[in-house]
Amino acid sequence: MTRKFVFLLASTRLDGNTETLARQAAAALPDGVEQEWIRLKDLPIPAFEDRRHDGAGIYPEPEGNARLLLDSTLSATDLVFAAPLYWYSLPATAQLYLDHWSGWMRVPDLDFKPRMAGKTLWSITSLATEDISVADPLIGTLRHTAGYMGMHWGGSLLGRGNAPCTVRGDTEALRSADTFFLNDREPLTV
Repeated sequence: MTRKFVFLLASTRLDGNTETLARQAAAALPDGVEQEWIRLKDLPIPAFEDRRHDGAGIYPEPEGNARLLLDSTLSATDLVFAAPLYWYSLPATAQLYLDHWSGWMRVPDLDFKPRMAGKTLWSITSLATEDISVADPLIGTLRHTAGYMGMHWGGSLLGRGNAPCTVRGDTEALRSADTFFLNDREPLTV
């Protein structure tokens, strides 16, 4: 089976530090690995409405941009959140996308959760501080999401960069990017 990496760009900045790091990592993927790049801010989706406890708790088939995101998500073997650290967690676009997973799991006959099992979830993040532990909440969110969904956790690549292009000065992160996707898959269960 051919692998397909879907890169979810969650920054509000074009060509920011996180995207730079993600593109460096993607450049090291072997030939034949398909890549799809999605800038989440360019595919706005409505606020998520929690209907789990309203009657049958069934959600309708997604439409518009939500359908495009769902289809790309299901077509991936590997999902990469390229998400800069915003207030110690995911940017709003990435969190909203994840919130919609709750609805997709309850769309009749979609089988979203079983179809996500076995895929690999990755995280690429830039942060503005030397203390990388501040990214623990973001990494924990994605790692626990992978576990809940029966996905593999591929790992997290962190780079330091605040102002535009400053991640290029983080030579350790750039070196790590060159081999990031070569990490073994780690099954995680919750």
